[in-house]
Amino acid sequence: MGRDDRVHSATEAFVAHRNLLFTVAYEMLGSAADAEDVLQEAWLRWVGVDLGTVRDQRAYLVRIVTREALGRLRTLGRRKESYVGPWLPEPLLTAPDVAEDVELADSVSMAMLLVLETLAPTERAVFVLREVFDLDYDEIAEAVDKSPAAVRQIAHRARAHVAARRPREVVSPAESRDVLTAFQRAVETGDLQRLLDVLAPDVVLLADGGGIKRAALEPVLGADRVAEVLGRIADVASLLPAQVNGYPALIVRLDGELDSVVAVRVDDGLITGLYAVRNPEKLSHMERETALRR
Repeated sequence: MGRDDRVHSATEAFVAHRNLLFTVAYEMLGSAADAEDVLQEAWLRWVGVDLGTVRDQRAYLVRIVTREALGRLRTLGRRKESYVGPWLPEPLLTAPDVAEDVELADSVSMAMLLVLETLAPTERAVFVLREVFDLDYDEIAEAVDKSPAAVRQIAHRARAHVAARRPREVVSPAESRDVLTAFQRAVETGDLQRLLDVLAPDVVLLADGGGIKRAALEPVLGADRVAEVLGRIADVASLLPAQVNGYPALIVRLDGELDSVVAVRVDDGLITGLYAVRNPEKLSHMERETALRR
């Protein structure tokens, strides 16, 4: 097989699995921009592989992407240490089919990605590959350079860690939509009581301006304080529903321009977390839908 044929075959295989590979990288990193960089590096490595020696192209590609993402995750961790204000995952405008896959939607939700942020890099990789993509322990072991026995222990530890911090139950997109609609109506009408009725008493608002856009530098805690902050935008912003990271969310526009994306965490019918991404460097994937796959 000539070089052109090898490159063509490698390209076909990579394109066939690209959406899956992007999803793996994004779930590990919480950054679409970094996930795209990981895929670029993975492609450069993949095109040099002798495909005749590869038994399972999907598993091999996932292994390449996982290793690249682990290296990038450690670099990203150092960047976050100097980040101005709260760091939030980069939101993605997602297609309806993501919401239809309940497990996928839950795994890429803003709330879950923030839980994954509390894991160590290898724990995060193992959790994502096992719990989301259902890879066997031997495959994961090759991807993270650990023994299968060690991977089992890491998976158990990561699963317990996530279970203690994730939303108490998987909320359906329909329930999230109902809660978000009530929230949107309360903000738009300036109805303070209606707003308080949809916010949990211990709700937390995180705003990510990245030092570029004005945003609270610390979490805003409690329904009264959060309602006060939200009351300031009612007269100057328009709120538009959108599908973000597999769940209903709101796009905030000021003077017709995209200003921020607001995602929510819902527990027991109330909003317990509000995640407002204002950093313009994180909003580029809100212009078009991103395809995610398991």
